[in-house]
This record gives sequence, C-alpha cells and structure tokens, in this order.
Amino acid sequence: MRIGTRKSTMALAQTEEIARQLTAAALDLNVEIVKFETRGDTDQTGLLLPHGGKGGAFVAEIREAVIAGKLHAAMHSLKDMPGNEDTPGLVIGATLKRDPPTDALVLRAGVTLEDLKRTQGKGFKIGTNAVRRAAYVRRLFPDIEVIHFRGAADTRVRKLDNGEMQRLPDGGAVGPADALIMARSGLERVGLAGRIAHEFTAQEMLPAAGQGIVAVECAASDWRTRQYLALIDDPAAHLCADAEREVLWVLNGHCNSPIAGFSTISGREMSLAASVLDLEGNQLLEASRTGPADKPRELGRAVAFDLLAKGAAAIIERSRPE
Repeated sequence: MRIGTRKSTMALAQTEEIARQLTAAALDLNVEIVKFETRGDTDQTGLLLPHGGKGGAFVAEIREAVIAGKLHAAMHSLKDMPGNEDTPGLVIGATLKRDPPTDALVLRAGVTLEDLKRTQGKGFKIGTNAVRRAAYVRRLFPDIEVIHFRGAADTRVRKLDNGEMQRLPDGGAVGPADALIMARSGLERVGLAGRIAHEFTAQEMLPAAGQGIVAVECAASDWRTRQYLALIDDPAAHLCADAEREVLWVLNGHCNSPIAGFSTISGREMSLAASVLDLEGNQLLEASRTGPADKPRELGRAVAFDLLAKGAAAIIERSRPE
C-alpha cells in the first residue's frame, strides 16, 4: 500500500504510526510511505489564503495523487481538511485514536506565564497562523500583538528560540516572537512536549474541528484499501470527526473564519460544543448539545443551526476572503 504524506517531521511521524498499525493488523501488507513537498511546505512566508487555505496548501496535491491512482491512501491532519466542500470519489477510510486536541503555549527563554498574565499581553508578540487561535488569544490577552508565524512545529520552536524574524510575502518581516500557540499533539509528535508552558482548556480556547485526529483518505471505489484501513479505524474518533465536520459543512466555514468544534463521547452519549468568532475576537457565539453518539451528523447539524440562529452566518461572511 502506498500512502502519501507531507515531508514535515510531524507528518512523517503520523504516517509511520499508520504504517505500524497497518502492518501489525495485516501481516501480509507492505506499506510504502511516499513523501510530498506541498505548496504550504514550499512557501514558508506567505499566508495560506492564496493557496486555498490549509486544504489547498497541505492537502490538495496529495489528494490529486490518490484520485489519479498513484497512491492508495493519503495521511492528513483532519483539521487541515476543508469541511465545507466535498471531494467526489474520496472517503476517510480510517481515523486513528484521537491525540490530545488542546492548544498549548510555548514561551521563549526569559518569558514566564506570570509575565504574560500580569501585563495582559502588553508588549508581547505571540506567533500563530491560525485565525481561530489568534481570535481566542486576543480575548484572553487584549493587549497582545498577534503576528503571522509559519513553519513546521519543530521549525517554529527553533525560530522562537533563535529570535528569528518571520518573513512576510511583501518582503518585510515581523517578530521576533515572545511566544507561540501550537497544538499540544503536534509538539508531542516532534518530541517537544516539555516546552509547553500552559495548556489551554477548552473553555479558554475551544479546539479546531478535528484537531488531534489523524485521518487516512482513500478512493471510495477502492474496497481492498478500505478493508485494510477499517482494521485501524478508531470508532470513537470517527464519530467525533463526523460530528465536528458536520458543523463546518452546515456553517459553510472557510479557511479564514475562526470556527471551533470539539466533541466527546461518554457511554452512548456524545457532547458537542462549537463556536464562531470574528477575526479580532470581539464577538463570540457558542452552542452546545448532547445527543446519541451513533448519530453524530445529526448532532453536528443541530449545533450548527443553533449558531446560525445566533447570527453566525454574518460573522463568517465578514471574514470571507474577497
């Protein structure tokens, strides 16, 4: 089985875990990992919008190889997969057990969490490329300066430690950063969990839909590959993925809209919370419900309609790129 993935340290670690689980579950299977340098990996300075958001920057090229029959499957971080559009002919064949979905704060040497709290962020530069994280951190620290910051997880931490400026598409630069907001799971994958200074609770910063879930996509008609992938599918993660992505689908959320969604399962029940923010973090709409765990899309749809009833569509439309 040929599985496509990005070249980054984290993506390779995720794909190697998929290969390990597949070969353990099917002793007759040989797995070949095919590395891609996507547009988002090549361009380490620009915004992701011109590439079509995370989907265009990190997902599209590998998907195209699956559709063309060059790959049997593709590894994606689920949060990078656009939730407001369908890709005919492709399905998520497996989701691995969910890693911790929370966001984390990484500080440069000499900066403490107490400094940040005491000043409410005044004089601090915090780096992220995620509009959701930027909106939430502006609510937590009203005086903080959020700066554009790109790179693989380990690259971003290295740039933070070295006091490097972040180059911008227009030739300018911002920084250096005093802190970064990153996914806890990503830091763990690259062996940097020890750098976490603070782990945000879901109440402080609701995770992105699908955050912490590794998805394996394949052709819908490739039943042999789908049978293999079913061996490593985690049912709970798959149900949560369906619920959270349904929120994105109903809201027609795009890559520049700060939308969050996170679900948990207890017994036969699923709880789902979702939110929509404006880019500056001034407006926050929240909705949550509990329902049968075996009806995740229905629950996601209900929560999304609650957000629409509160005015989410107008906020999303204002953030939509021209």
